[in-house]
Amino acid sequence: MGSGLICHFVLVFLLTIVSAKIAPLYTEECRTGMYPPRGPTFKGAVTWYTVDLDLPPSKRWTGVISDKKADLVTMIQAIKDLADSFVPSGKLIELVDRDLPLIVNTLPYPFNEEIKGIAKDSGVPLGEVILFNIFYEVFTVCTSLVAEDADGNLFHGRNLDFGLFMGWDLKNKTWTITEKLKPLVVNVDFTRNNRTVFKSTNFAGYVGMLTGIRPHTFTLTMNERFSLDGGYIGILEWILGKRDGMWMSFLTRSVLENATSYEEAKNRLAQTKLLAPAYFILGGNQTGQGCVITRSRVLSLDIWELERKLGRWYVLETNYDHWKEPLFLDDRRTPAMRCMNQTMQANISIKTIYNVLSTKPVLNKLTTYTTLMDVSKGRLESYIRDCPSPCSPW
Repeated sequence: MGSGLICHFVLVFLLTIVSAKIAPLYTEECRTGMYPPRGPTFKGAVTWYTVDLDLPPSKRWTGVISDKKADLVTMIQAIKDLADSFVPSGKLIELVDRDLPLIVNTLPYPFNEEIKGIAKDSGVPLGEVILFNIFYEVFTVCTSLVAEDADGNLFHGRNLDFGLFMGWDLKNKTWTITEKLKPLVVNVDFTRNNRTVFKSTNFAGYVGMLTGIRPHTFTLTMNERFSLDGGYIGILEWILGKRDGMWMSFLTRSVLENATSYEEAKNRLAQTKLLAPAYFILGGNQTGQGCVITRSRVLSLDIWELERKLGRWYVLETNYDHWKEPLFLDDRRTPAMRCMNQTMQANISIKTIYNVLSTKPVLNKLTTYTTLMDVSKGRLESYIRDCPSPCSPW
C-alpha cells in the first residue's frame, strides 16, 4: 500500500509538470541587500500571539483561532477540494469526518485536547482539524541551516516550503495550498507563570512545532526526509493500533518545551522512535553546538556537527542525506552552500543568512515563510515570502 501511494503521487507530480508546463529550476546570483525584508519577495511580517501553557489545553489556542478562523476555514476547504480531485464525490472527506475523530484520544496529551479545542473554537469538524495536523508529517520540503560566526555566535535560519503536489494554479503560477497557508503563519510565545518557555513560528490550527527557539538555550527546525518507509506508513500503523513511535512535530514541541540544554535536546531527538523519518537541525548557545540529525523512524543514522577545526562553520540541510547527492530536479543545497561560502564566516549574521534564504531556488514557489533565530539574544523573527516569476516551482 505504501509503495502504491508513492507511485500515485509521483505520477500526479509528473502529470502536473507536463500539463502545467512548470518552468525548470530558476537560479540566480547570490542575493545581497535583502535585509531588512522588503520588495517583491517580502509578503509581510508575522503577527505575534501568546499561548499560555498554564491554561487547560482546550483553551490555549482560543485567541489565535478567534483571529484566524476565517483563514483556517478557507485552508481546510482548499484541502477538501484537493481531496475531491483525487477521490471524487466527497468520499475521502466523508471518511475523514467519520473515522479520524476516532483516533484523537489516542494522540498524546496535551496535543489531543488542544486539537479538540481548535475544532470547537473554529467550528471546523474534528476530523478535518486532525487531517490538517497530519499533513505536515508527510509533505514538508525545507531548507535549514545553523552557522557560527568568527566570534562563536550561533545563528539559525530556515525556509519553510510546503504544498508540493497540492494543486498548481496555471494562471498565477503558484501552488494552491502554499498560498492558502500564508495567512495562517503566526509567531507564538509559549509562556508558563507569565514567562517565556519557548517561541515558535507556526500555522494557526497546527499544534506541533516545525520551527522554534528556547531562548538562550537552543534553536530547532525540522525538515522532511524522503524515504520509502515514510510518514504515511507510521500514521497508518498508528491508526491500526501500533503506537510505539512519536509524531515528529509533537516531539519537537516536547523538546522545545521541556529540554533544558542543547545536549538533552540532541539526545532526545536522536533516540526517540518516530512515526516518520526526519532531519532535525539543532543549534545551541556555545561554540561548536550545531548539528543535523538524520533520522530513520527507529534510530539516528548520522549526526553531522559543526567542527571549526575542519573549517565546518555551518551545517545546511534541505531534504536529502548530506553524504548523498540531492535529486537533480531539486538541488537547493548547492546554491545555498555556494551563497554561504561566498558570504564567508567573517560576515555571517541574521542579515546575510536572510540573503542566502532569499536566493532562488532556495527561495521558490513553495516557500511560505523565512525564520531567523539568534539564540544568544533569544530572538526569533519571521517573514511571509513570495517568489515572483521567473521562479522555481520547488
